Amino acid sequence: MLDRGFFLTLQALRRQLAAMPYDLYLIRLIHHATRRAFPGERLWTADQLTKEAVVRFLRIRNREGCDVYIQPYAENHNAGYVLLDLDHGDASVLEEMRARGHEPCVLLQTSPGHLQAWIRVSVTPLEPPIAGAIARWLAHTYKGDLASTDWRHLGRLAGFTNQKSSRRQGNGYAPWVRVLHTQLGSASQAISLMQAAQRQVHGANTQTAAARPLLHSQLADLPIPPGDSSLPRAIYHTWLRRLHIPQRFPQTDWSIADKWIAKELLQRGVSVADVTAVLRGGSPDFPRRHADPEDYLHRTLTRALRELRGEVFPAPRAPCV
Repeated sequence: MLDRGFFLTLQALRRQLAAMPYDLYLIRLIHHATRRAFPGERLWTADQLTKEAVVRFLRIRNREGCDVYIQPYAENHNAGYVLLDLDHGDASVLEEMRARGHEPCVLLQTSPGHLQAWIRVSVTPLEPPIAGAIARWLAHTYKGDLASTDWRHLGRLAGFTNQKSSRRQGNGYAPWVRVLHTQLGSASQAISLMQAAQRQVHGANTQTAAARPLLHSQLADLPIPPGDSSLPRAIYHTWLRRLHIPQRFPQTDWSIADKWIAKELLQRGVSVADVTAVLRGGSPDFPRRHADPEDYLHRTLTRALRELRGEVFPAPRAPCV
């Protein structure tokens, strides 16, 4: 019996993989309702991912409420692909990206009005700070999601449904992740993006904190005077606005917001002590209900540093089918 849904998924999956070729891909399943990852992340080759048994397995998990995410995998480096998450956009952004030489190799519609683009900027693995700098620049340029610019952010896999309850269609069904465009190869301005990111990252590393160039906000590099609570609040709320956290999450989980803001500041060279001061003096109603506020701050900073160093995921297992 012909399974039309299976073949549509397989066709979309093959199209995405063909446009962003790599040796291995990390696949991650996250249950939308519980936010729990499906046990046992795996690395797969393109051939393995397109086997009938694997596609059917992923479709079953998707129907059970798991979102299906993918990332070209290069261990502790970025694989040369940068993700641009466009929360509010339409296919016209493709022409703008082409005009600027940032044409994506894959453009997906993750739900009506929401797009994701993969831009290949290098055929060799990139250092995490370089990939992160490129991702942030692209997000600022195209009004993308600044919270999705870390160097190993996962994107959605085409051919499966978006399980977010806020993305449900009028008929109650989850929308399909559709391929809008594919183009094999790197962006035509990839070298320029790389060079600009290298100047920014390497230049920042060689200058003193006082002379460091201000990437997004002068507040981010100011020292925190002891006992001054107004400056931490100003810095914290500046980054709340820049990451669009209140608009995207009206019922904000402040623990998650704390970690995101900590990552942004740490990535720009702000000291651990100053980032801790920003969270302590700027996070709304801190210490909230934390029984041990200092332990909470320590765990938040540790988590942020681990993610910046690429230690988010456990060591993946060998490729399997």
